[in-house]
Amino acid sequence: MGDCGIMIIESGVHVMFMGEYQHNIDTKGRIIVPAKFREDLGDTFVITRGLDQCLFAYPMDEWHVLEEKLKKLPMTKKDARAFTRFFFSGAVECEVDKQGRINIPSSLRTYATMEKECVVIGVSNRIEIWSKDKWNDYVEVSEESFAEIAENMMEIDF
Repeated sequence: MGDCGIMIIESGVHVMFMGEYQHNIDTKGRIIVPAKFREDLGDTFVITRGLDQCLFAYPMDEWHVLEEKLKKLPMTKKDARAFTRFFFSGAVECEVDKQGRINIPSSLRTYATMEKECVVIGVSNRIEIWSKDKWNDYVEVSEESFAEIAENMMEIDF
């Protein structure tokens, strides 16, 4: 209770990842997680195959929310089964080491074609890890059609 007899209710803290950071992945598959992302990711988080040939990383709270949504997909639908298989089969729990790095399994590095130069970006409730070449290609194509993408977002009541 506050001084005026008003009960103060703390709402859940929502994470917000944003920004773009360039890092190299070493020969053992380790990459530095930007310092600005580490606290919100937490001690343990989930990394999995993302869309557009990048990797998605979620704090555990966000992962559990997503997991509950995916559980509600109708398993009688072929696309729902395919998506959940793809998404969950690539998922692994990760921890940040004392140097601020995570170890990305070779299967995920292969999926995202990560060899040396990478880009780590914040995307609202998750981070994405891209090979630098794939990210540059994606940005180049997306910049050309950004106005059209924005217009399409308005059509879905954005």
